[in-house]
Amino acid sequence: MAETTGTGLPKGFRSAEHGWPELHRIPHPPHRVPLLGDVLGADRRKPVQDSMRFARELGPIFRRRAFGKEFVFVWGARPAADLADESRFAKHVGLGVANLRPVAGDGLFTAYNHEPNWQLAHDVLAPGFSREAMEGYHGMMLSVAGRLTGHWDREAAAGRAVDVPGDMTKLTLETIARTGFGHDFGSFERDRPHPFVTAMVGTLTYAQRLNSVPTPLAPLFLRSAARRNAADMAYLNRTVDGLVAERRRSGRGEGDLLDRMLETAHPETGEKLSAENVRKQVITFLVAGHETTSGALSFALYYLARHPGIAARARAEVDRVWGDTAQPGYDQVAKLRYVRRVLDESLRLWPTAPAFAREARQDTVLADDHPMLRGAWALILTPMLHRDPEVWGEDAERFDPDRFDAKAVRARPPHTFKPFGTGARACIGRQFALHEATLVLGLLLRRYELRADPAYRLTVTERLTVIPEGLRLHLERRPTPARTPETGPAPGVSTPKARPAQGAATGEAAPEKAIAAPETCPAHQAGAPGSTAEPTATHAAGTPTESTSADGCPVHRSAR
Repeated sequence: MAETTGTGLPKGFRSAEHGWPELHRIPHPPHRVPLLGDVLGADRRKPVQDSMRFARELGPIFRRRAFGKEFVFVWGARPAADLADESRFAKHVGLGVANLRPVAGDGLFTAYNHEPNWQLAHDVLAPGFSREAMEGYHGMMLSVAGRLTGHWDREAAAGRAVDVPGDMTKLTLETIARTGFGHDFGSFERDRPHPFVTAMVGTLTYAQRLNSVPTPLAPLFLRSAARRNAADMAYLNRTVDGLVAERRRSGRGEGDLLDRMLETAHPETGEKLSAENVRKQVITFLVAGHETTSGALSFALYYLARHPGIAARARAEVDRVWGDTAQPGYDQVAKLRYVRRVLDESLRLWPTAPAFAREARQDTVLADDHPMLRGAWALILTPMLHRDPEVWGEDAERFDPDRFDAKAVRARPPHTFKPFGTGARACIGRQFALHEATLVLGLLLRRYELRADPAYRLTVTERLTVIPEGLRLHLERRPTPARTPETGPAPGVSTPKARPAQGAATGEAAPEKAIAAPETCPAHQAGAPGSTAEPTATHAAGTPTESTSADGCPVHRSAR
């Protein structure tokens, strides 16, 4: 058994036989080989897609064994909902996530539950994702999106297809760097990815590869890869140290995330983040804050290009709501309800963080069927949870944004759509990512017709996150949208004549009801602090979706 933490829970990897007393009842792939386990025919570069294949064969809970390590996977809606119960289960840091701790340490994503810096950083940084803060980021998001469209205009004029994953990575890296840390990587001025991106991809890939070889043999089999990983980590650290040092020399920024990390004390304890933890948090935000969003945008653009009817409907919404005005305001993004459905449906089929692990807080029984001991854990395979035919229908593989209209969302059981994890440790920046992605999709749909290569077949690359590989689109510039009575030009903004607009009007129509602010805890709205029930709430684009409980509120302290 692994060593224990200060909370008494085991630390480090625990093979499933240590926590599942009736493990023999859980199916596994046929042709299991002694010592090697279920590795025959497996693709070590695509473990998520391999696991999806086994999930279809073995059912809603199954196990795989590799080099003496046993893993339990869950994707059925009922056991997944059970694992989302914060009173019985918590985040488990394991597999590839724990492999990132040498570079990300006790940052928000990789911290163990018992580590105090997680709660400190969460409480200090959560106000950075309030509605007021988000409105402050909106203008910078528009500015970075303008750099993307400028690049795409030049590519379209030259008759060249655009590199969608590469350009979305540039966009999202610049967005989080600018809004969070006041830094410009100059990504769109480079022919090749910024070295930070190269190093980041290297660390993510290495973290995944560590799970593909027996632990005692990793130093032998991955010797050269380990050297490259050490160099990648050193580069990430140097980059962030330089960014922080520059902020300290220049003084206060504009109240961004880095200012909060350096200056803000905890409202109750007065404690501040240490210099070492600031480095870990900055790396966490720069990596996680752009890697997953770039994948989400890339998949959404893939599906829009492959479904011209859906793209036309989304584009018509943008033209109707934004009209021909120069800049969409923060609230205007929330009115793109169908565009947001496109994004949600893309995240359903390919959640870019494709799995998350949960561990038992005490001895319990999963879904009234499988006993689990305290500290036992399971991996929720999110792409399969999002394809469960009992929830999504027999056509779950079909791309259909109307699965996320208000009526359909209300009819679904809770905890069946989890692209950002669950509970108190769910992604703190989810509202930021959703606003950014919806804004960018609206801008691109209004500006371009998207043409897919008919010969392209979706290939998914895995590096802990997932992203389309080799996706290129041909672009055709659209004419400037005509002004509609619903929108009209924004006050003080004349109708552009010489160039296509990039934004939206505030409109003359009566404003729609404001969306729920990201900091609003739905359980508190419902009058049930601490409740584990999930009442329907309104998400960032104005469509009802699953809310989090009070435990998962992105601002309020989780119940301990």
